[in-house]
Amino acid sequence: MTDHAPVPEDFRELMDALKHCVLVHDARTFDILWANRAACDLLGWSVDELRPLKAPDMSKNARQYTRELGHHWLGRAVAHGTSATEWCYRSRTGEEILTEAIAVRVELTGRTAVMAQFRDIAEEKAVRRDLFRTEHRLHTFLSNLAEGIVVLDDTDRVVFASESALRHLGKGLDGADFVAYCCGEPVPVQEGRYRFAAPGAEPHWYATTCQRIEIESDLHGRMLLFHDVTDRVHAEERHRRDTQHLDHLARYNAMGDMAMAIAHEVSQPLAAAYNFVEGTRGLLGTEDASVAWGLDNAVRQIERARRILGSLRHYVGRLEQSEQLTDLNGIVRDCAYFIELRAQEHGVALTFDLTPEPLPVRCENVLIGQVVMNLAFNAIDEMAHMPRSAGAVEITTRLDRRGPAAVLDVRDQGHRPAPDDRVFDGVFSSKENGSGIGLALSHRIITRHSGRIGVRPNGPRGAVFGFSLPLSRPTPPP
Repeated sequence: MTDHAPVPEDFRELMDALKHCVLVHDARTFDILWANRAACDLLGWSVDELRPLKAPDMSKNARQYTRELGHHWLGRAVAHGTSATEWCYRSRTGEEILTEAIAVRVELTGRTAVMAQFRDIAEEKAVRRDLFRTEHRLHTFLSNLAEGIVVLDDTDRVVFASESALRHLGKGLDGADFVAYCCGEPVPVQEGRYRFAAPGAEPHWYATTCQRIEIESDLHGRMLLFHDVTDRVHAEERHRRDTQHLDHLARYNAMGDMAMAIAHEVSQPLAAAYNFVEGTRGLLGTEDASVAWGLDNAVRQIERARRILGSLRHYVGRLEQSEQLTDLNGIVRDCAYFIELRAQEHGVALTFDLTPEPLPVRCENVLIGQVVMNLAFNAIDEMAHMPRSAGAVEITTRLDRRGPAAVLDVRDQGHRPAPDDRVFDGVFSSKENGSGIGLALSHRIITRHSGRIGVRPNGPRGAVFGFSLPLSRPTPPP
């Protein structure tokens, strides 16, 4: 031992200077042999007062702190060299002190002892309980948030995703590349509305805010907070379309007034033209067949114009419908002449495929004929811009027994239709100078007859515009 080495008395001073409490037990009887100053101060007894005390005298009165368990803890240290436990001591004043205790076997001169070191952890336990409670509350709040939270690193990979974000975008979000969730759009870098969806799922609109975060060294990057606003976006879209529809109705009402005035003014010149043609045909007689053919067709056109004007006055004026029982195939045959002229003018191939049996419907012939020609003319105009080898316009009728209903379809081989029903709202037209009013009026006419009109893709290209009318049977005579 050098001159500067501590003497045995110094080791006692060193032990008394420890902030940890130390009790020395006999390894065989587990009686207390000695205690340092920290243990005496904490428990409120001197060393001499501690020596005769047993476990029940200085431990909390609970099943986990019985004398047998205390001996078992110290016995493990004797057998294995060390043993740790959580022990609640009771001081002289009755205060219960929760401690973290470690027992270590020590070979002393002449005997084996067990040194129990313990420290007060009641405050740590309280802090731990507070932390656990706070963590539990935060977890509850985050898991029930309507707003999703994700944190992205510099490569746009998700390094954190809240449970609410997983509910929105799926369980595979954590650790994924967020680019795959942005529906082909850039990853958000500023506040706005964006579409997100898990791969293969239906996209939703989200109001998103972005900010940079730095939480110590384990969580940093761009944080996105987003909540679902799909219903709001759809409501705004419906409001926009309703506004457009109101504008259309205003134009439609103005057109009605103009149509009534035009119908009134044009009917008289048509009647006069009809009289002049009839008079000319009477003077010419039947000597020139070509002139007679031309005059007959002129009369036919004038008669049709007069019927259209008559129906227009009924339709715009909202008078009682002049419906009658007729054959849908017959209406198509009446319109075929004018449709063929339009197709020949544009060099478009045209085919008709009508059912051999009649399709009786109750309707206004002229108005339904106008719808047939509107759909056919639109298809012919569409095919006029396509190569001659692209195909033909096909007009078909069929019986739908589910209704039962009479169905007419007009197929073209042009461009595919719009992905929604805007084609019938009066503000949509694919033509350069089109107004969209023709399809809007067709929709109005068909729905007025309790029918349905729609559009769908035609394979492999083109569109199918068609309508259906309720099938009507003749009323049997009494």
